[in-house]
Amino acid sequence: MNFSNELGDKAIQDVMQTYPEIGEILARYDIGCTTCKVGICLLKDVVSIHGLSKEDEASIEYEINEYLAKRGE
Repeated sequence: MNFSNELGDKAIQDVMQTYPEIGEILARYDIGCTTCKVGICLLKDVVSIHGLSKEDEASIEYEINEYLAKRGE
């Protein structure tokens, strides 16, 4: 996965603290990071370990990068 701003290499708790909308994107794909109490997984790992189809992974990557682009990042 290739996320803008090297976001894939950041802990999901930090990502969602800065960008809560990313938690909403993940939730649409049944990735429950918003309720996880640990939150130390890297964003790129969170997406890959959930056994999603390549199409869903590509959709998540696209949606997150589009969200960041709209924010000017």
